[in-house]
Amino acid sequence: MTTPFRCFGTGHPDYERYHDDEWGFPVRDDRSLYERISLEAFQSGLSWLTILRKRDGFRRAFADFDAEVVARYGDDDVERLLQDATIVRNRAKIEATVANARALVALRDRGETLTDLFWSFAPATPAGAADVLHDLPATTPESKALAKALKVAGFRFVGPTTAYAAMQACGVVNDHLAPCPVRAKVERARRTKATKPR
Repeated sequence: MTTPFRCFGTGHPDYERYHDDEWGFPVRDDRSLYERISLEAFQSGLSWLTILRKRDGFRRAFADFDAEVVARYGDDDVERLLQDATIVRNRAKIEATVANARALVALRDRGETLTDLFWSFAPATPAGAADVLHDLPATTPESKALAKALKVAGFRFVGPTTAYAAMQACGVVNDHLAPCPVRAKVERARRTKATKPR
């Protein structure tokens, strides 16, 4: 039996599911975007597979990424999370996740949404499909602009590289490779503005 082509993840069931069913499909709700931005920040310097395997732990630790709840976390909560082995115990990233919840709540209080902010940086002209992962950029002008806008809005730990990884993961760009059968599914979902369930 021939193994189907994947851009990444073949041989790791969690990673395969993430590639086939989630990565690149459009995400258009604030809670899911907050989760993805948070996980991308925690992933910095680590394997994405590590983050996937701890995802349930992250969801428990951060109230299923309910920004209204996480925004009320204080110093005691940060100390509690630093003892939680089910997540990545990094003080700066934990504090950034709390700060980002507060930034998201502040956006809402101004009548804005993270979804609208995030998707406003979708490239006007989509890039063509790359043949190999090595050809994908680490940053783009749009990811640099998104990172700057997020910083102005009070978000932390979301530089241009992390912003671009989130854009890829959330379907703002379709970076599935040319030979990947999932690429066409993602493109259809992007055209219909469909959102993959969490």
